Amino acid sequence: MDTNNIEQKLKEMGLQFPVLTPSKGIYKRCLTIGKFLFVSGHVSVHSDGKFFTGKVGLDLSEEDGKAAARQCALGILCSITDHLGSFDRLKRVVKLLGMVNCSPTFEKHALIVNGCSELFVKLMGEENGIGVRSAVGMGSLPGNVAVEVEGLFELFED
Repeated sequence: MDTNNIEQKLKEMGLQFPVLTPSKGIYKRCLTIGKFLFVSGHVSVHSDGKFFTGKVGLDLSEEDGKAAARQCALGILCSITDHLGSFDRLKRVVKLLGMVNCSPTFEKHALIVNGCSELFVKLMGEENGIGVRSAVGMGSLPGNVAVEVEGLFELFED
């Protein structure tokens, strides 16, 4: 897989990395252990750095929720770039955990988290862009953000 194409594909799709503000939590955004890259939860944030907020199924439509999940993927990619310097070592998605801020009766969590997964597939292809995944509903998320996604990625060996 030519991961250098990730940046080109993002440009062609008209997508850009969001502005990630410093966290108030005590954690690392990314941690490499051996050939695995663990990425902390990234919340839905617009390109200008403002949070994408609201409850899916109450304040936000399903399409809004999917867009929020895509923004999480862009945030993850931004942190990966900051951590690794490029996408050269990024081999594949191993696992994603998507958390959807939603109304108690909302049941389409997997559909919402598809917004994140679909972007990884477009950028990395089906073989490397699809890993295992969980999608769950939450009563609330930090700052009332719409979606949060964390991930585990496999890296090419040095």
